[in-house]
Amino acid sequence: MAKIVVVTSGKGGVGKTTTSAAFGTGLAQRGQKTVIIDFDVGLRNLDLIMGCERRVVYDFVNVINGEARLSQALIKDKQLDNLFILPASQTRDKDALTPEGVKKILDELQNEFDYIICDSPAGIERGAHLAMYYADSALIVTNPEVSSVRDSDRILGLLSSKTKRAEEGLPPPKEHLVITRYSPRRVENGEMISVETVQEILGIPLLGVIPESLAVLRASNSGVPVIMDNQSDAGLAYSDLVDRFLGQTVPHRFLDVVKKGSFLRRLFGGGKTTTREITLT
Repeated sequence: MAKIVVVTSGKGGVGKTTTSAAFGTGLAQRGQKTVIIDFDVGLRNLDLIMGCERRVVYDFVNVINGEARLSQALIKDKQLDNLFILPASQTRDKDALTPEGVKKILDELQNEFDYIICDSPAGIERGAHLAMYYADSALIVTNPEVSSVRDSDRILGLLSSKTKRAEEGLPPPKEHLVITRYSPRRVENGEMISVETVQEILGIPLLGVIPESLAVLRASNSGVPVIMDNQSDAGLAYSDLVDRFLGQTVPHRFLDVVKKGSFLRRLFGGGKTTTREITLT
C-alpha cells in the first residue's frame, strides 16, 4: 500500500513544486516506485520542472471525468523507470477536482506505487485541501521570512483538523519542515530569520534546509529536477532530505556562512562541507 505525502505551504512561490519534483525523483532513485500528482489545476508547473510538458496528452481532470484511463494520463519519466507524473489540467478551474474523484485515483495508485506525492497549490482553497486530505505525511515548505512562516502555521492547523485522519480521530499526517532559499549570510546580516527561529515558531521536526541557489533556477528552466545536479548545494541538500525521510541520520549542511576560500573547494568537489546538527522537536 502506497504512502501518500503532500508537499504544501500557505504562501505561493516558496518552492513546493521544486520540492515535489526533487523529493519524488530522490525516492525513485532509491528504488521506490513513485508518482507525483500536480493538484494545481489551471496553473500547472510540475510538467515543466520534470521536463515532460510536451508529452502531456491527458491529465488529472480527464481521468476524474472519465475522459481517459489513469494509465493513459500517467507520464513515465525518461530517466527513471519507476517514476511517473500525473499532470494537472491547464484549462479547467479548481472546482473540477472532487473528493470522490481524487479518492478513486488515489485508491487505484495505491495498489501500484510505493509513494504518492501530492504537489499542492498554495493557499487553503479546494485544490490545497484535497491535496492534503488523504495524506499520511506532509512536507511543510517555507521560506525563512515571517509571512511565509505564519502561513505555514495556518497549514499546520488545517492538517490537524481538516484531513481524513483528523475526521477519523487519528493523529494528523506526520509533519516535516522544509526550509527553502536559505542564506546563512542574509541571516547573519539580519535580513532573514534563522533555522532555529523557524523551528521554534512552527514546532515540527526539520527535514531539510535548501540553500538559496541559482542551480534551482537552472534546473527548472532545463526541465531536470535539481536533485539530479549532485554538484550543486541545492541538489545535495535535497538528496540529504530524501535520506532523512527514509530514516537515515544525516547531518544538516549549508547552514553556516561559507568561509573564504571554501567556495572554490566546494565548487570543484574538494574539501569538507560545513555541517551542523539541528535539534529536532
